[in-house]
Amino acid sequence: PTLKITYAEGCKLLRESGVDQDDYEDLSTENEKKLGNIVKEKFGTDFFFMDKYPLSVRPFYTMPCPENPKLSNSFDFFIRGQEILSGAQRIHVPDLIEERAKTWDIPLEDIKSYVDSFRHGALPHGGGGIGLERVVMLFLGLPNIRKSAWFPRDPKRIAP
Repeated sequence: PTLKITYAEGCKLLRESGVDQDDYEDLSTENEKKLGNIVKEKFGTDFFFMDKYPLSVRPFYTMPCPENPKLSNSFDFFIRGQEILSGAQRIHVPDLIEERAKTWDIPLEDIKSYVDSFRHGALPHGGGGIGLERVVMLFLGLPNIRKSAWFPRDPKRIAP
């Protein structure tokens, strides 16, 4: 089975390896890669899930964890220390969405139709997004994501 660790466990692994990482701070790209190396060394796998991220580092619509409101019902999936998939349960309670939006200083009028969708029957749900080009790059061991993109973009190339 695929390794699953909590965000706090991932932060602890980093700290045990001498990396300064707080349980409620977002992981830098550098620390994600370091964690991938630690996981590979300790558990012998390139693949792992990490869940229960701090609520403060996730989008406002991410469902808080019922056991600890400082955490969220969200996860990332990593290959070799690089995130390839991010997902979460979304808030489906209109009052809670509005409360979280206010916390983020998001004007309620800007998200009225989104909030109203839950007042009018949208069901509880979750979602996730995967970076297919990143998966291909990491799976094949390519040195740069541009090597796995059909139409790579960079500051000097905006059209195929």
